[in-house]
Amino acid sequence: MRTLKLIAVSAGLSSPSSTRLLADRLLQAARYRLAEQEYAVDVEVVELRDLAVDIAKNLVTGFPSEKLRETIDKVTAADGVIAVTPVFTASYSGLFKSFFDLLDPAALTGTPVLVGATGGTARHSLVLDHALRPLFAYLRAVVAPTAVYAASEDWGSGGDDYTEGLPTRITRAGSEFADLVGARPAREEAEADEDLVPFEKQLADLRLD
Repeated sequence: MRTLKLIAVSAGLSSPSSTRLLADRLLQAARYRLAEQEYAVDVEVVELRDLAVDIAKNLVTGFPSEKLRETIDKVTAADGVIAVTPVFTASYSGLFKSFFDLLDPAALTGTPVLVGATGGTARHSLVLDHALRPLFAYLRAVVAPTAVYAASEDWGSGGDDYTEGLPTRITRAGSEFADLVGARPAREEAEADEDLVPFEKQLADLRLD
């Protein structure tokens, strides 16, 4: 049985943190969906606040600490990444952006990513589309169709006739993300495909001969 590795990156600063709570809920929803598809799933949550000093030093010196390097390697090697940030000044937090600035621009190529954000008011929900999606599009990740924003009033709310509640949005987002992760070829298969010479190139080489 293929074991899938999921990493949730939380940029929450407080403890307990609504950002960490949203990351946990999204991770749980994705894990449940993959279990339904009979995948073994290994999950881990990265708290960026525990790496804040290491991230700052890396930005200044250009050299990551051993702990930060291990974290970056785990994130870039994961089969799927859940990235959740609190909203500061109508965008992602500086800590969140600083961490992803340290990744090689091609390191998440093809990796399914589920984005989420938390804030005090629903007015900041557009951060998902004007900040988070472009960031991971630049990193060449495959961003799940449904992103989740959780305002303070969303916790414990079941929604109404016009708006889905937070639990429903989490379940849908987690399921879509899990389907992307499950459909992605194993890294070994992808690397083998990269070694194949396209038919058009083979034909062109024959013509040159």
